[in-house]
Amino acid sequence: MAEVITRDCPYGNEFLYLSLEEILEKVRQMTNTPFRPVVDVPVKMVDMKTLMEKCWSENPKERPNAQTVKSYIRRIASSLGETGNFLDNLMRRMELYANNLEKMVEDKTVELREEKKKSEELLYQILPRSVADRLRAHMRVEPESYESVTIYFSDIVGFTSISAKSSPIQVVDLLNDLYSCFDAIVEEFDVYKVETIGDAYMVVSGLPQRNGNLHAAHIARMSLKLLDAIRQFKIRHMPSERMRLRVGLHSGPVCAGVVGLKMPRYCLFGDTVNTASRMESHGEAMMIHLSPSVKTLLDLFGTFEMTPRGEINIKGKGLMRTYWLTKERQLCEVVN
Repeated sequence: MAEVITRDCPYGNEFLYLSLEEILEKVRQMTNTPFRPVVDVPVKMVDMKTLMEKCWSENPKERPNAQTVKSYIRRIASSLGETGNFLDNLMRRMELYANNLEKMVEDKTVELREEKKKSEELLYQILPRSVADRLRAHMRVEPESYESVTIYFSDIVGFTSISAKSSPIQVVDLLNDLYSCFDAIVEEFDVYKVETIGDAYMVVSGLPQRNGNLHAAHIARMSLKLLDAIRQFKIRHMPSERMRLRVGLHSGPVCAGVVGLKMPRYCLFGDTVNTASRMESHGEAMMIHLSPSVKTLLDLFGTFEMTPRGEINIKGKGLMRTYWLTKERQLCEVVN
């Protein structure tokens, strides 16, 4: 009623010197004189103010019901010499206001649901779905050990040179185009993108949901498809320049867990991560460099073609016999 008469928001006058939080706190406080809006009305509307004060009584039992309010307003209108139109107009304005308020609440609820959905989608992009669901349910995500996963590392050969010839905006656009292309391919396989740092791209398969020995095949097929995609990729501001990808793969045990509270990250730990990174850094452009453990797993499928690279000195590992993944044959080729 105060809003209809004053044509202002609740506690409109109080907003001049109090914040919303302060007003709510004052309303919550149980004092002898409850905190209520200050409503200035003409002398002839004092009875209306009295009715308002009854409606916002601290004791619910003292508040009049809708029928009593209507009768009270009719008496006020009669004493003022107003016709029935006064009551009808006032009640209509109150009903319109209530309907409008309901519509506003409904719209805000829809907006809230949409924002919540966006937040959930963003969380699922940052963390594996099963991990994100546990965090949303306020459940602890325990660190876990995995006996065997396959890790993919890649970076762009000559990216520093390309960056030197480009503006900051062009570099950002380039990486956005490239990773949008990569992300679309990653979605096709049972893998999880761990992170991107500059031009470096890290993907893993075999966690948080274990998939037997399939993790090696998923990462291998994804790697081959990424190489095909990079061959077709064009840099918008350098259409004549060709991107070259260097890929390294390694399989082995890791530990995984969520690190951080404000910006939680799903991190992998263990020597397998370091070895996979070494496979990438000791590889060559447009080649997929494999460790012996990946080759052993891929041999189980009988469809992947690999060629020996020979023994090379891997930093921190010493001599290691490594391989190149060249392609995957179709099943009919294998049978023949």
